[in-house]
Amino acid sequence: QVEVVESGGGMVQTGGSLRLSCAASGSFLGISSMGWYRQAPGKQRELVANIPADGRRQYADSVKGRFIIHRDQVRRAVTLQMDSLTPEDTAVYYCKAVVIQQNDVRGTYWGQGTQVTVSS
Repeated sequence: QVEVVESGGGMVQTGGSLRLSCAASGSFLGISSMGWYRQAPGKQRELVANIPADGRRQYADSVKGRFIIHRDQVRRAVTLQMDSLTPEDTAVYYCKAVVIQQNDVRGTYWGQGTQVTVSS
């Protein structure tokens, strides 16, 4: 059983900052990658930022230079620092963890989502 729990989020004004945190726990051998996705009303879920095991951070073009993803290998956690927020960043943010299980099988698990609202 694997659990992915997010925290953070909330409401800020344009130009403000928020920090999201996510931790994975349960029965698995390690983490292949962890990342953040978001889904705005009426839109598909999209990648925001991802960090695989090799540490090569990946960002959506829309957040480059404003968001930073950081991974804590020991704590099996990831954070997303979001600066210079705009109303276009308003969405439910989801954490995704790809974990390594027995026999090198990968399992994908999602958090419950956390709301980020940016007012103009």
